[in-house]
Amino acid sequence: MKYFNLPTQINKFDDFKSFAEAFSIGEKDLVLTHQFLYDPYMKALNLKSDFVMQEQFGAGEPSDEMVDKIHETVKAKPYDRVIAVGGGTVIDIAKLLIFKDVTNTLDMFEGNIKLIKDKELIIVPTTCGTGSEVTNLSIVEVKSKHTKMGLAMDELYANHAVLIPELLKGLPYNFFIFSAIDALIHAIESYVSPKANEFTQMISMRAIDTLMKGFMAIVENGPDHRQELLEDFILASNFAGIAFGNAGVGAVHALSYPLGAAFHVPHGEANYQFFTEVFKVYNKKNPNGKIDPLNAALASILGVAKEEVYNAIEKVLDNLLSKKPLKEYGMKEAEIQGFTTSVIEKQQRLLANNYVPLSEDEILNIYKRLF
Repeated sequence: MKYFNLPTQINKFDDFKSFAEAFSIGEKDLVLTHQFLYDPYMKALNLKSDFVMQEQFGAGEPSDEMVDKIHETVKAKPYDRVIAVGGGTVIDIAKLLIFKDVTNTLDMFEGNIKLIKDKELIIVPTTCGTGSEVTNLSIVEVKSKHTKMGLAMDELYANHAVLIPELLKGLPYNFFIFSAIDALIHAIESYVSPKANEFTQMISMRAIDTLMKGFMAIVENGPDHRQELLEDFILASNFAGIAFGNAGVGAVHALSYPLGAAFHVPHGEANYQFFTEVFKVYNKKNPNGKIDPLNAALASILGVAKEEVYNAIEKVLDNLLSKKPLKEYGMKEAEIQGFTTSVIEKQQRLLANNYVPLSEDEILNIYKRLF
């Protein structure tokens, strides 16, 4: 039985220039990024690589239509490496550009074609949430199916993950907080996963401790204090990615996907809506399993009793960003059953990682309480 896997080499640099020199970025490289990152960090370096700006192919989170357009643009040139410099959207797309002779993204996700990796993949995250630089997973919205789908295979592991804290400096406050909350959820969901073990839980706990203490410091010292914590947060996001890449995430992500797909809610924000409610249900159903040491650790960090940890987490996070009822995103009460059915039918890959099984009625009632 495979116990722990980390095929990606992790690198760290003080600035983008040092990374570009160390990796000899040049003519055989395709760099997928954003104009707002290219201008301050890459333009002056006069690199010979080809740059593709993701936003030219669509706004928001990645979709199969967006990926198809980029494939069409870059397919003519035989690159040796694909370099992703960006957040979750850029990273998820870049992972799908490493295969030989692929033109249709839906075929990839439905397993209709054989996928042969013929390019090296280098990922430079510019948010502190996705952790995707160390996972073998790519998530896209499939427009024709009105949901998100995941492709998981070892070929999607990056050859190199590159951590450059300075790239987080320009991340707007809301994006910083939502991405960091996403990392916290990765760490906490993976801690209680049936696939968790001593290695993954150790790494999860390091991420949880760093992120919760960081959130509490920002509450105490104000939003600008995050600039003092960039290295802590990007490392914690990476730790959380390693943990969930091995142990998986569960119902929080499963319930968030239909919301994200239907109303174009950013991934971290959608997860934020379901996080504590799912864990309150878990804790009520079985307070004595893997969730017990998790609760004890959270109680110690937060300075509260174990019974109060999820209310205390909500209090901290609500001081950073307020959580909204689902109806404020445009969700209608009549759609709750459809969302529940979508989770049951399309997210079994994630539901298999639940701390305890959740019935259809329990999922339905979570949606109702949050509506």
